[in-house]
Amino acid sequence: MKSRHSNAEGNCVEVAPVDGGIAMRNSRDPDGPALVYTSAELAAFLAGAKDGEFDHLV
Repeated sequence: MKSRHSNAEGNCVEVAPVDGGIAMRNSRDPDGPALVYTSAELAAFLAGAKDGEFDHLV
């Protein structure tokens, strides 16, 4: 599933379920590496993002 925020400027993120985890990759590089997280890891990251913990990075 590609993020609806992906755009022509190269900001493309894709996620997919894999072997009990969740893979994330740059959708512009489908043969490139993917990072795989557990559901708990991704849930913790999303909770932090929703709380604004990473706003200083962008």
